[in-house]
Amino acid sequence: MARQRRIYRAASALTLGLVLAGCNGYKAATAKNFTRELNIYFSNHDDCLFPSAIRFPYEAGTTAGDTDSRKKGLDALADAGLLKSLEDRDIHVKRYELTTYGQRVPPRFCYGHRVITSIDGSTPPAVVNGQQTTQVDYHYKMMDVPGWADSSEIRKAFPAFAKATSGDAQDRATLVLTMNGWRVPE
Repeated sequence: MARQRRIYRAASALTLGLVLAGCNGYKAATAKNFTRELNIYFSNHDDCLFPSAIRFPYEAGTTAGDTDSRKKGLDALADAGLLKSLEDRDIHVKRYELTTYGQRVPPRFCYGHRVITSIDGSTPPAVVNGQQTTQVDYHYKMMDVPGWADSSEIRKAFPAFAKATSGDAQDRATLVLTMNGWRVPE
């Protein structure tokens, strides 16, 4: 009888230890936890050609001194059929408007989301602003890239897009440890 109690206590202690280890497992600084969190985050955050929405109609100057950084990209989007443009040479302005096809695209011209293919490394977690924080280096591939985005003109006009869809894209993210595990701060 005493032997059965010891076996029962040992089994109970082992089970409790496994349960507690399982509960804290999602807080461990592991590639598995980082991959899971980054994939959750990126499934809800698409990559886009522009950091903020462009209001249309949009006008860009056409004189030699005008250096509108968006013009090359807008011309590529016009070639892709998302925009139409009309140049008024008298006042040196090119006016861009959305086509019917372009109206169905998000206003930042989003082109898909990342899926993590590997975690290449991470910094040891350290306290920053009162939270455990780590920097994670990873490789990814883009998913759900629309047909309009897959052209050489778009790749030339948007180097970040070309890099992201190259098949060997890599980046770095900051993760913080919360009560629910590792998260990308908003």
